Amino acid sequence: MELARGHHNLAQADRRSAAGRPTIARACVLTIGNYDGVHLGHQQIIGVLKRRAEEFGCVPTVLVFEPSSKEFIDPAGAPPRLTRWREKFVALNAAGVQRLVTLRFDDAMRAMSPQCFVEQLIVRGLGVRHLVVGDDFRYGAKAEGTIDSLQAAGRAHGFSVEQIAPFVVDGVRVSSTAVRDRLEIGDYTAAARLLGRRYRMMGRVVYGNALGRTLGFPTANLRLMRRKSPVWGVLAVRVYGIEAEPLDGVASLGTRPTVNGIEPLLEVHVFDFAGDLYGRAIEVEFIAKLRDEIKFDSLDLMMVQMQVDAARARDLLSKVDCG
Repeated sequence: MELARGHHNLAQADRRSAAGRPTIARACVLTIGNYDGVHLGHQQIIGVLKRRAEEFGCVPTVLVFEPSSKEFIDPAGAPPRLTRWREKFVALNAAGVQRLVTLRFDDAMRAMSPQCFVEQLIVRGLGVRHLVVGDDFRYGAKAEGTIDSLQAAGRAHGFSVEQIAPFVVDGVRVSSTAVRDRLEIGDYTAAARLLGRRYRMMGRVVYGNALGRTLGFPTANLRLMRRKSPVWGVLAVRVYGIEAEPLDGVASLGTRPTVNGIEPLLEVHVFDFAGDLYGRAIEVEFIAKLRDEIKFDSLDLMMVQMQVDAARARDLLSKVDCG
């Protein structure tokens, strides 16, 4: 998948970068959004995007902003991310998107009027021929741009606009919020039905304090790389990227209050594995929540509970198919 980051890459086809490489070619079929989670609703839009791109003979393109508008305007109040940027890139690539454009959301972007948004980004920047958006799409300063104003702009500037109806599963409108709500209450099966797959996090294994190895529970540690996590606690998991087939394990995602931890960390104990994982990129798939994170009065009491958690995770995972 082609990647372009920053306004300087939104250019005419005959312009080239300082290194002599062509920048983004004009004329595309575009969709715009957060695409957090790349859930079934997003996948429906991407399916339409790809069909329209083929009809128009253009590149199917997704435009996202980093950080999200909510993260920029209200960092403390913004919802947890389902997918950090790298995870989003991987999911969009797997869905068949051919080009991802990532623009920084900042004060200038926040203040951009709907008219400027269309003229600078959609028309001059990307040369959009057809725009595919969700049912709740808004744009421009204070989200004043509506589907009606977008369609009017399209008629004026020569691009068409297609609005996609909500995707519904089990009577629920599929959205990133709906996925987060189910993860928050520990209903990972319901979250998977909305995502179209089980929820995962990916990352590179980093060094920890080696306490788990000392206690007989060595862990692969992943930094969350996001302000907030949509999942917390002790979890039954499967780990991808170590061997050809996923490996079962038990994980703790939290701040490790028993040892006075501060930074949230995902610690994964992979069952029956003794290899060195430091520096390896892995994916952790969340199967079920076992319990909340708690502070123990001693390491001995924590060890007893870790053994209980591991036994319960093994039993649960033995009854759940992969995939």
